[in-house]
Amino acid sequence: MADGKGTGGKGPGGNGIAAVLRAPVAARTWREFGYLLIGLPLSCLYFTLAITGVSLGAGLLITFVGVPVLAGVLAMCRGFGHVERARVRGLLRAPVADPAPIRAGKAGAPAAMGALLGSGSAWRHVLYSVIHFPWAVFTFSLALTLWSTGWASLLYPLYFWVFPVFTDQPGLQVFQNGDYSFYLDAPLGVALAFLVGLGLTLLTPWVIRAMVGVDRLLVAGLLGPSRLDSRVSELESDRGVVVDTAAADLRRIERDLHDGAQARLVALAMDLGLAKEKLSEDPQAASRMVEEAHGEVKLALRELRDLARGIHPAVLTDRGLDAALSSVASRCAVPVKVSVDLPARPAAAIEGIAYFTVSELLQNVSKHARARTASVDVWRSGTRLLIQVADDGRGGADPSGGTGLAGLTERLGAVDGVLLVDSPTGSGTTVTAELPWRD
Repeated sequence: MADGKGTGGKGPGGNGIAAVLRAPVAARTWREFGYLLIGLPLSCLYFTLAITGVSLGAGLLITFVGVPVLAGVLAMCRGFGHVERARVRGLLRAPVADPAPIRAGKAGAPAAMGALLGSGSAWRHVLYSVIHFPWAVFTFSLALTLWSTGWASLLYPLYFWVFPVFTDQPGLQVFQNGDYSFYLDAPLGVALAFLVGLGLTLLTPWVIRAMVGVDRLLVAGLLGPSRLDSRVSELESDRGVVVDTAAADLRRIERDLHDGAQARLVALAMDLGLAKEKLSEDPQAASRMVEEAHGEVKLALRELRDLARGIHPAVLTDRGLDAALSSVASRCAVPVKVSVDLPARPAAAIEGIAYFTVSELLQNVSKHARARTASVDVWRSGTRLLIQVADDGRGGADPSGGTGLAGLTERLGAVDGVLLVDSPTGSGTTVTAELPWRD
């Protein structure tokens, strides 16, 4: 038996006509029906305690006693929120995040009470306890009425015979006006009851689903984390990524300087010292050593230029992405077609990240793709800068494999960017990066 979970799928138990027919007996439908039935008594409890507590606390605010009473009510309503989120996760299979914990600036009961009274999350829990009550009454009444009526009518052909046997009525009475009464005893009436029951039974799961959808929105909106809390958490995570990325870049620069240009300059100094000593004794040997030192200077300068280009190339600052990316593409191991269509230059930081992203992706093409050609397209769409790097190589790139793609994903995510990888095995790789424009 199919059982849809969470908000996925197109309905209880699956898709299409089969889903409609399975819906009345699907486990999801019965879980959602149970959710609505349990919701009414819980909502009565929440409503009663919240209204009583807030009224009592507000009335006692003329004395200091009202403050701890209100703080206690807020803490109690946050406890109600834990119960409701657990119900949504368990019965509706919907993920609902917990709100951020309330942190007092100082230790002690007064600071804790002040933090509770100033918490928007706590007051949203109180609001939920109040407004959910009338909704719970409505959903309980409608779901129970439709569900019980539908099944009773659907199964009526199985038990209609009990009426003339055990009662004085010929069948189920559905209408009476004075001396006239209508009973469901004839075959046509029994068939009509069955058809009505079938329609209600097939319709009710979808009505229940719509009602619990509203419940999910209420729980997520009032009992989950606020947008501000989510944004703060996201910014804290992004800050950690930025710090880690900057530290990794500094270590890379230090390693490249130590292993590359610095080592060559040390060897150069030693060679020049030896040449100086031999200058008077063996001028020809000294001349050869100076020529070798001159070659080392050229290599050191080239490595320093490459290092500077990897940090922030001068061509990017002077001429923008088009020229800088064309320069990167010229150093790729395969022919690369570059197309940059930008009405203006984005923010310098975004421009630098875009350059670094394309450089990393083209390095991957050179090292791993086994491609014959590649392309780079850059354009603006609304408030976003879009970059697409494609190749005709072997594919199979996996961002979750701990490769450079994972690092690029984190780097872009730190500035609200997105990296999408489409790399079917044997069909090449297309990587699309999306960055904020930020003029």
